[in-house]
Amino acid sequence: MPRAKSSVTIADVAREAGVSTATVSRVINENAPVSAATAMRVRAAIERLNYRPSAAARGLASRRTHLIGLLAEEISAPFFAPILRGIEKGAREAGLGLLIHCTQGTPAANSGYRRPLGPHNTDGILVFAGGLQEEELVYLTSLEFPVVLLHRSPPDSLDIPAVTVENKRGARELVRHLIEVHGYRRIAFLRGPEGHEDSYWREQGYREALAAADIPIEPQLLAYGGFDQKIAQQAVTAWLEQGVKPDAIFAGDDEAATGTIMALQAAGLRVPEDVAVVGFDDVYLAHPLMPPLTTVHVPIEAVGREGVRELVRLIAGGEPEPLTLLPTELVIRRSCGCQEEA
Repeated sequence: MPRAKSSVTIADVAREAGVSTATVSRVINENAPVSAATAMRVRAAIERLNYRPSAAARGLASRRTHLIGLLAEEISAPFFAPILRGIEKGAREAGLGLLIHCTQGTPAANSGYRRPLGPHNTDGILVFAGGLQEEELVYLTSLEFPVVLLHRSPPDSLDIPAVTVENKRGARELVRHLIEVHGYRRIAFLRGPEGHEDSYWREQGYREALAAADIPIEPQLLAYGGFDQKIAQQAVTAWLEQGVKPDAIFAGDDEAATGTIMALQAAGLRVPEDVAVVGFDDVYLAHPLMPPLTTVHVPIEAVGREGVRELVRLIAGGEPEPLTLLPTELVIRRSCGCQEEA
């Protein structure tokens, strides 16, 4: 029995027809080619579910602002300069303007606040990591509004394309280098922000590399670094005050690695002679550090540009890639104990 039309969304139709929400949108708006068999399947699903597009959803097909938006929790960390550069270049190539909003401190979606970016002022938005709550993603999907996620997977119930990098593989190769080349066994890990997928997958890579070498996880060698210089510095200082001295510290990212090196040097320890340090991302501060930082290179700018390409494809009614996973690369410098840079 079909549900009441007010409760049926485009995502429901897509699941019923076995296609993406973008395909359903193309069939409804007739703004891009769809095979006859697929169109028939979508229309049959629409009829079975008694789906009727909302006025707002229909309006999106005809109204264009020639602007795209970026929502992020904050944009001050070193990581954001290259990703913003990539997004800006991608938008310029597509002839689009860019609006940016920092959502840190934004009220909850049900508090009556006016959405800073969305259908009223953009043709689509990019959402970086935790830049938007899940209920807002559900709302935008129900409007058939184009959204692409960066460094974040969509909720299981939503069909939203995502662009990210090979965090787990990069972390696994990094920790394997520490084990196999340098013989380190007590390798500490500093976690990133709670719920941040990059941190989750990097920790999985760390754990897999230790397991492959039959090295047990030591809970005291896991701490919160927050992808933040000051927080990481405090965490490492606390370790040292407690008498915890690892062979090497995987700091989670390059900013946390900077704080890690500062804490070790303030305690009179040498990097890498006393404790090795490695990071992740290969942002601009990694090479000038003393010693230069062994890290994993992330194509940060490419993530931004690819995110825009996927968003432009969605706006045009095309079929985006559900997941774009860009490769990472191990970069050897002196902070791990290697004498020459690769």
